[in-house]
Amino acid sequence: MADERPLGVAVTNWRQPLRPEGLVLQGTYAALEPLDPERHAAVLFRAFEGADEVWDYMPVGPFASAATFHRWMRDAVVGSDPMFLAITNRETDAVEGFCSLLNILPASGSIEVGFIAYAPALQRTRAATEAQFLLMRWAFETGYRRYEWKCNALNRPSRRAAERLGFSFEGVFRQHMVVKGRNRDTAWFAAIDSEWPSLKEAFQAWLAPSNFDTAGRQRERLGDLTALVRVSSDPALRR
Repeated sequence: MADERPLGVAVTNWRQPLRPEGLVLQGTYAALEPLDPERHAAVLFRAFEGADEVWDYMPVGPFASAATFHRWMRDAVVGSDPMFLAITNRETDAVEGFCSLLNILPASGSIEVGFIAYAPALQRTRAATEAQFLLMRWAFETGYRRYEWKCNALNRPSRRAAERLGFSFEGVFRQHMVVKGRNRDTAWFAAIDSEWPSLKEAFQAWLAPSNFDTAGRQRERLGDLTALVRVSSDPALRR
C-alpha cells in the first residue's frame, strides 16, 4: 500500500537560491562586509589581543603575531566556501569580529553560519546579535530552506547562543572531527524557512529601541522570544 512507502513532502514553488558573493549587510548596530586581510587583519589582531579563549573551540588560533594572523586570513579568504565576513560594531565604528557562511548547498537550499569569532568588545552587544539576524535574514529571504549552526559539543556558550538565536537542537554527531589533535563531538542546530517569519518578529522586537532602558539593559530576553519558535531544546543546557 502507498502509505507503507512514505515519501517526502513535494517541494513546489521553490527556486534554487544564489550563492553568497560580496555580501554587504547594513543594520542599525552592525554591518558586515567581505573580510579583507589588508584592511582587517591588523585591526582584528589588536581586538583579539589578550583574549586567547576566543580560539579555544576554533580550528585555528591563537595567533602568536599579527603577521601569522595576516597569513592565515590571506589564505582563508581565497575560496568561496567558507565565505568570510568582517563585522563592524556601528556603535563604536570599529571592526570587532568576523564570521563565515559555509557548507553552502544551493541545490538543497541549505547554508551554515559558523567560524564565528567575536572580540571581547563585541560580545554581549546589540551589534553581536544584529549581525546574526542580518545573516539569517539574508539566507531566508534569498531562498534558503535550512540555516545551520554547528559547534563543538563541549562549547556550552555556543550551544546557549544557538538556542537564544532561535536554532532548534537536532542532536550530537559523535567523533565527528579531530580538531587541533583532539576529538570533537559536534552539536547540530538549525532553523528552517517556515520558522523564519516568527523568528524575524522575535529579533525585531528584541532589537527595538523600546526594548532597552536608558542604561542599555534589555527588557525582554531574546531567548524568551525565540523559545516560542524553537521545536526542540538542547538537553545539555538543562543540566
